[in-house]
Amino acid sequence: MIWKRTLGTLSSIGVSLALVLGAWIAFIEYFSINPMVVRSPLDVWAYLFTQEEAAEHRSLVWEGLKITLVDAGFGLVAGLVAATVVAMLFVLSTTAEQAFLPIAMIMRSVPLVAMTPVITLVFGRELLATTVICGIVVFFPALVNIVLGLRSASPQAVDLIRAYGGGTWTALRKVLIPSALPSFFTSARISAPGAIIGAMLAEWLATGKGLGYRMLQDVSTFESDDLWTSVVAITLASLLIYSLIGVVENIVLARFGRVRS
Repeated sequence: MIWKRTLGTLSSIGVSLALVLGAWIAFIEYFSINPMVVRSPLDVWAYLFTQEEAAEHRSLVWEGLKITLVDAGFGLVAGLVAATVVAMLFVLSTTAEQAFLPIAMIMRSVPLVAMTPVITLVFGRELLATTVICGIVVFFPALVNIVLGLRSASPQAVDLIRAYGGGTWTALRKVLIPSALPSFFTSARISAPGAIIGAMLAEWLATGKGLGYRMLQDVSTFESDDLWTSVVAITLASLLIYSLIGVVENIVLARFGRVRS
């Protein structure tokens, strides 16, 4: 069953890619867009594989993509861990939720572009700053989903734990956390592309590294081939990470006797 669900996930990704490629080509043809503005899939393929300098192009794109994925990976993990800890605190203490949630909503309402210079001044221009920026992108949507997941646990199961002498942490470990696993993985899948966007934003405004900064340079110098190749690379990486999280989700939920809906 796990492998069937995994194969279904990968198949849906393949169908989505085919639809995106078809829509991409149809959009260019229908609107007759200038090739200097939008490159076609064939142009991207040529840039990476058939041009004389294709090997150099692949190396440059890969080096930038590695930096961006590392930045996004640290931010994704940090954001999910922070959201999980705060969500458990909210569920265990209504007072903590009432005190912290308004502050969280105020922070969420401030545009990240405005916060980035402050974050850069405080945390520098290296990995820590990008982790904070990506973590902020991930934290708030994940917090809402995980809180809902924890509160969806069966009250009867919690009462049973308490009837047998179990404390709050036992109920959390045995009932609430397993009940919240689908919400946690949903948050992870939704947040992964957001973390990549956050990493690129940090690279544009703070670090001057990675694929995000290369794309900013490409826009300034009209390097359309490299720009659209970077867009494709980021998109494929997002889909791959989304699929990998889905595979892990299937395995973990099967371990706990649950099925992803």
